[in-house]
Amino acid sequence: MRPLVYTVALEATAPSLHDNTGDIDRLKKAVSAAGGIAVQIPLRRMGPIAANFRKAGFRGVAVINDLPAGAVLVDFLAEQPSVLPAMALDLGTTHLEASLINLLDGRVLASGNRENSQIEFGADILTRIHYAGKGNGLRRLHEAVVGAINGLAADLAGKAGEKREHIRALSVSGNTTMVHLLLQLDPYHLCREPYIPLVNAPDPFAAAEIGLALHGEAPVWVMPSIGSYFGGDLISGIVASGLDQQEETCMLIDVGTNAEVVVGNREWLIACAGAAGPALEGGVARMGMRAGPGAIEHVEIDPLTLELRCRTIDGGKARGICGSGIIDLVACLYLARIIDIRGKFRPERCPERFVDTPQGAGFVVVAAEEAANGEPVVLGQVDLDAMMRSKAAMYSILTTLINQVGLEFADLHRIYVAGAFGRHIDPRRAITLGMLPDLPLTTFQPVGNSSLAGAELALLDRGDRERCLGLINKITYLELNVNQEFMIRFSGSRFIPHTDTSLFPSVPVFD
Repeated sequence: MRPLVYTVALEATAPSLHDNTGDIDRLKKAVSAAGGIAVQIPLRRMGPIAANFRKAGFRGVAVINDLPAGAVLVDFLAEQPSVLPAMALDLGTTHLEASLINLLDGRVLASGNRENSQIEFGADILTRIHYAGKGNGLRRLHEAVVGAINGLAADLAGKAGEKREHIRALSVSGNTTMVHLLLQLDPYHLCREPYIPLVNAPDPFAAAEIGLALHGEAPVWVMPSIGSYFGGDLISGIVASGLDQQEETCMLIDVGTNAEVVVGNREWLIACAGAAGPALEGGVARMGMRAGPGAIEHVEIDPLTLELRCRTIDGGKARGICGSGIIDLVACLYLARIIDIRGKFRPERCPERFVDTPQGAGFVVVAAEEAANGEPVVLGQVDLDAMMRSKAAMYSILTTLINQVGLEFADLHRIYVAGAFGRHIDPRRAITLGMLPDLPLTTFQPVGNSSLAGAELALLDRGDRERCLGLINKITYLELNVNQEFMIRFSGSRFIPHTDTSLFPSVPVFD
């Protein structure tokens, strides 16, 4: 295990008339003797490092960046520090989530999140790609996200009792477009056939090169991607879940802006991505919101009395409904026969719960007087239709991918479910809708923010960094945009639970 930045304690003999070895040469020899490694020292650092070395009496701690091209000695300290902070970052399209890690022992010193400031220029990736092609658009997008990262770094450092400029390294996990915008690389070709990134695996670079206000010698490690629609965030998920080291065949599902899926084991991996995410993370419904305070995450409807109970993430009054809440709600509406197999409302079942909206009938989940802001939480037919498309796309993605390798869902040992989707979802409800396959609930394992977890692993272990790079050549990517089988399966999945109800034996079927 070798972190991206590590220390080597050493003691060198002092110079004398009988030993005229230069200070920097002396230091290199001492590092080699103590750590068994050969180091390079950049010219810009030779003066300060030599001064520190001599001032410390030729004993102390060398600080080394572990880079692919070799070990680079960037600092010398008189004493071993108790903390060597580094930041792991999940570079999301809408939100940034990060943790501050002590590279000396792997402890999480602080964690936090903030909105991605690029939202000002477009809520989705495609809008931002187009904006980047106009005038100073690319520079403004770059500056916006760098500013947000700097702010988040300051937040974390403050929580940990450190200073932002003491952060020694940064690892970044994000989709391919977000990485291009962070590095101020033109994303023009990402959304145009044949969808080729400018770079899949950027070499590590100094944080200061892109305006990050961290330690002056902090290296930035960016998770590699496979292509335009398979980013480093999914590579992180594979590493964090251990999918690439499993003997048994498993599946990883990560739902965000898109639904990204990987199937395989330590011998082979196949992956695809598709647009199934927005409704599942609360991005389509009018009252939809990300998982957070005030978001309804769980719903129960008694199928006999039709009494509705819901729970928010923080236990407070409802402000809206997140993806897991929408899944719960729609599954309960079906089981209570308030919607039919096509996902259409049946207001006659409980007319007191329905209101007229500009888009048609709406089902009142939380009345205005019980909501946080005095506005009722309502699910409209338009929202319901979007949910039906998303659940159909999800199941179609899974079945198309599993079919490509000649397997059945029952052949899967484990299904890892990543992100907020995995953290809050009730698999029983997703099965009821026909979104996830009808398997024993023990098959499904939530893995949290696997994008951030992968970035943390990359900070802490050279072996995991090498695994990430090796995955580039191990994964086969299936392009769904030109896959006819996917489109056929999508049409068959737009019913609850499916047109072929035999695929979901645990789900009641109603006339």
